[in-house]
Amino acid sequence: MASAPVTDLRAGDVSDVSGMSEAELVDAIRALEDAKARACAVQARLTRALDARVRARHADQGVPVARRGRDVPGLVAYARRESPARGTRLLGFAHALTELPHTEAALAAGVVSEWRAILIARETACLQPGHRARVDAELCAPDNQGTYPFEGWGDRRLIAQARALVAGLDPAAVVDRRAKAEADRHVSLRPAPDTMARLSVLLPVAQGVAVYATLTRAADSARAQGDPRSRGQVMTDTLVTLITGQVSAEAVPVTVNLTVSDHTLLAGGHQPAWLTGYGPLTADHARHLTATALAQAQTAQMAQMALRRLYVAPETGTLVAMETRARAFPKALGLFLELRDQTCRTPWCNAPVRHHDHITDHADGGPTSAINGQGLCEQCNHTKQAPGWRARPLAGPPDQHVVETTLPTGHTIRSAAPRAPTPSRVVPLMGGELYYTDLHIAIDYAA
Repeated sequence: MASAPVTDLRAGDVSDVSGMSEAELVDAIRALEDAKARACAVQARLTRALDARVRARHADQGVPVARRGRDVPGLVAYARRESPARGTRLLGFAHALTELPHTEAALAAGVVSEWRAILIARETACLQPGHRARVDAELCAPDNQGTYPFEGWGDRRLIAQARALVAGLDPAAVVDRRAKAEADRHVSLRPAPDTMARLSVLLPVAQGVAVYATLTRAADSARAQGDPRSRGQVMTDTLVTLITGQVSAEAVPVTVNLTVSDHTLLAGGHQPAWLTGYGPLTADHARHLTATALAQAQTAQMAQMALRRLYVAPETGTLVAMETRARAFPKALGLFLELRDQTCRTPWCNAPVRHHDHITDHADGGPTSAINGQGLCEQCNHTKQAPGWRARPLAGPPDQHVVETTLPTGHTIRSAAPRAPTPSRVVPLMGGELYYTDLHIAIDYAA
């Protein structure tokens, strides 16, 4: 009954939706959800085939075994419009399905989503193939009536059932997995809404409970003594002061790179600023951050501010040059690339810049220059070094900086540097041509 409307919806024609009943709409949504799962199963098979082809080509080219196929995540990421890091996970998932035949069959039948299948693959990754197959059968093999065990389960129950089965089959594997997880402990930072940031810490459970208990006791004590801050505010501020060693959460010893137009900073403009490592900030927040640093520098002498001029092409908003008025300016070109590119230049990646890359390799005669440079994350830079990958700068100042990358398959992707904040002043630069001037403010909160 719903097959015709579904076909229309997949083609983008929604003219018949108004005539569909509620039941038909629900059936159409379910049918499309099933189609998505079936498509993911096909993508997994294609991903495995792609990996095999690339590795075979690398073997023919004499690439060392350890480096064969290392650019496959980048190819998968391009095909699925995802980041290379996500491409790595999707490649691992595709191979994991070969040891999870019932899960792959359920995905191909459209009865389990790709995300649920990824959860099963993740929770069974520590098992040997034989044990993994047993868990796979317990979770995803249908009974004689065609009913799947996971029908009606949420993510939490699916994870809990998988973990219980894993622990029952191979407790030693769980212990080894725990040791590996402890070795993978790390800290990450992500932007949050309303100019907030989310600091995440992955650490062993005992340490996590101890940290949380310490913050809880500090909050309870402060509230009992009449502290007007909320419990959550006290816990957050205590965390900052304990980690930074400062007397207050506002006086943190860190260098903050803020790029803002002079009109926003000095003349009440409304164009957003860019905070390196975070993203865009509202004009009011940028002015507040700068004023706070200036006040601290003048009163407690806790902060130092270094102003740099960033020259921007008036028509394209392209960052073209930089000069400094700071006492020291180390790694100027690398800083220029980070300020210009803001995040990794690979499409759909947006990871923090970790490497300053020669677009045309230095070994191939590529100069060390702003035009031939780009900011990349570590994985994207390594991917670009695989056989068959080529890149070249298509344009540079005063035009928008554009990089064209050609994949081993012949596909091309282009990456343009983001526009810098539009400033208000015009100054002569480079043989009399006129460029707008932005301000880059490095606020160093140092005791």
